[in-house]
Amino acid sequence: MRKWEGESEIERRLKEWEEKVLIPSIKRFPERAEKFMTTSGIEIPRFLPHYTPKGEPNGELSFPGEFPFTRGVQPTMYRSRIWTMRQYSGFGTPEETNQRFKYLIKEGQTGLSLAFDLPTQMGYDSDEEVAYPEVGKVGVAIDTTEDMKVVFKDIPLSDVSVSFTINATAPIILGMFFLVGKDQGVPPEKLRGTTQNDILKEYAARGTYIYPPEFSLKLAIDVIEFCTKKMRDFNPISVSGYHIREAGATAVQEAAFAICSGIEYVTRASERGLDINEFGKRITFFFSVHNNFFEEIAKFRAARRVWAKVLKDRFGVKNPEAMKLKFHTQTSGVSLVAQEPINNIIRVAYQAMAAALGGAQSIHTNSYDEALALPTEESVKIALRTQQILAFESFITDTVDPLGGSYYVEYLTDEIEKRIWEYIKAVDELGGMLKAVETGFIQKEIAKSSWEYQKLIEEKKIIVVGVNEFREDGKSQKTKIFRLNEESVKKKIDKLRKFKAERDNEKVKIALKRLEDYARDSSINLMEPIIECLSDGATLGEISHTFEKIFGRFKGFTFF
Repeated sequence: MRKWEGESEIERRLKEWEEKVLIPSIKRFPERAEKFMTTSGIEIPRFLPHYTPKGEPNGELSFPGEFPFTRGVQPTMYRSRIWTMRQYSGFGTPEETNQRFKYLIKEGQTGLSLAFDLPTQMGYDSDEEVAYPEVGKVGVAIDTTEDMKVVFKDIPLSDVSVSFTINATAPIILGMFFLVGKDQGVPPEKLRGTTQNDILKEYAARGTYIYPPEFSLKLAIDVIEFCTKKMRDFNPISVSGYHIREAGATAVQEAAFAICSGIEYVTRASERGLDINEFGKRITFFFSVHNNFFEEIAKFRAARRVWAKVLKDRFGVKNPEAMKLKFHTQTSGVSLVAQEPINNIIRVAYQAMAAALGGAQSIHTNSYDEALALPTEESVKIALRTQQILAFESFITDTVDPLGGSYYVEYLTDEIEKRIWEYIKAVDELGGMLKAVETGFIQKEIAKSSWEYQKLIEEKKIIVVGVNEFREDGKSQKTKIFRLNEESVKKKIDKLRKFKAERDNEKVKIALKRLEDYARDSSINLMEPIIECLSDGATLGEISHTFEKIFGRFKGFTFF
């Protein structure tokens, strides 16, 4: 091997890294094997230090698990622990979702991810007239703590981590989970998982907000504060670039706007008096992984680098654990097509590989039939098997950051980082992420990118196989799709009405009035009062309507 000038300095830094970073990590999380070998018997190194042409170690790259974490947030990455396979699931009733969860666990899923129907996301009970057409359609209908208990029936919360894709009603859902843990005998500090709780991107891209932005942000920070103090193993927020990307943003915009949202949350939590060195360890991110293979890998590497610098330089964070951008990623829903849906299996596989090569902590792989309906058991099993084959048959998990040092990947990483900083500067000049949303800057940037991307497809400058090219006209694939059991939904509504009739309604009325009084005082964290209401039998819709009574239902921004 050629001796580069300055190699001794790299060796010195490598030894220092091994002593301070690697060895402590391996003591906590031993590697899966003493030696990793190719099928030809070649030993696979943990990682390869990167040399620039002059032989100097690239400070931006550093080593894995070391600031600015370009090469990964852990020094051994998947050599110690494979990413969490967290398939997003939930539909119809709590009973049906419970059965799907058990099926996925049996098939080897390693983390649960709960999808909620639109009424639950928008603060309506299933028995409300406005809710009925959507009950159980895009996720499970959750009205009461009893519903949440059914979702996790015979699933020990001490053994599994749970992710909740919920935002406007995140405090209520978290309160239910808290009580289910208590019912199972799991202490709050032992409950593991994540609640999305990223309300800013709802105003920017997705639309499932309820209250005006300021009160919504206050609730989001209430959750962060509550978890920091009472549920220390639980991630109180997952800042989402995913929905921004699904709305039409570019890879750069997705990462930049998510980081800008993260800055807003950190700023407000710090103003609340919380220590970023502590709660920063539990801030997570959620990204999409799209079709441009190398750009997606570079996006993840650049985002880690930028977030670490933001926390260190802007917020003065000292704790390396609080600087790490840990993220879940989901393969791109908008890249799935209804034409020749079986092709989506291949799209998802490549996207998942980009997520793994980019250093994801957990991955969801979409099912091939999701452009048509909710996934069937067969399609969700194929999606899970895609991750398992990637993890255990491809050997990409045996070395850290295998594309580190690639001229192309490093070029893309640097370019994406530069453009992320440009957006951060633009958002800062507008007064922060909330102001950027209120002025329409974010929405207009996303809309412009979405239009430009669609134009490229229509002009065939971007090829979508089976859609604008290589399509068999007059032929269509027959795909068995999932059908929701409407009868079970009706039984769910009847069960809710019976629950409301049989509970102590005077007790509920008093609890909700107490919550209303607390909500009028902006200095009070509302998590404990919400949990008290749930304990007394209040429903998600009733708690949400209590807040709506004070703050109203926000109608959205108008600027197009």
